[in-house]
Amino acid sequence: MTSDRAVLLAVGVLTLACLLLLVGLVRTRRSAARTAADLAALRRRLDDLEDPGHRRSEPPVASRPAVAPVEFLITGLGHQAPEPERVHLDAPAFADVVLKESVVKAASFVQGVRRGLAPATRNRIRFEMRLEVRRARKQRRADLKDAQRELRARQRAAVAARTREAS
Repeated sequence: MTSDRAVLLAVGVLTLACLLLLVGLVRTRRSAARTAADLAALRRRLDDLEDPGHRRSEPPVASRPAVAPVEFLITGLGHQAPEPERVHLDAPAFADVVLKESVVKAASFVQGVRRGLAPATRNRIRFEMRLEVRRARKQRRADLKDAQRELRARQRAAVAARTREAS
């Protein structure tokens, strides 16, 4: 592959990435506008309910039926937890969730890399590596001394066996 093709390929990939980010930004802004409209509608409803001259259509608190207390089952053998209710998202909401999740994953990855490459972390790793190298060196020396000691003991035993055979 020539350098011209490599440059064109890199530019194409960057262009595609920019277009994907732009599409994600547009969808995010649309969902933000939708959320702002919903928030404004909720504020209007809340203002209508808080208006002192406004008649409430719901019954007073004293006449509401009492709600039975809910029993919580902490543990139980043989009981299966109910399946969670499935949520259906339309395409823009799904894309928004996927985009947010991927942004969070990328941000956490970048934070981990940044923290892993921090000078304090590098120094701690260097210190631990030095300790491990020293420990391994001591272990190799001890193993070598043990092997030499065993070899000498075998050689002495072989010499002693030959002298017994010769006599």
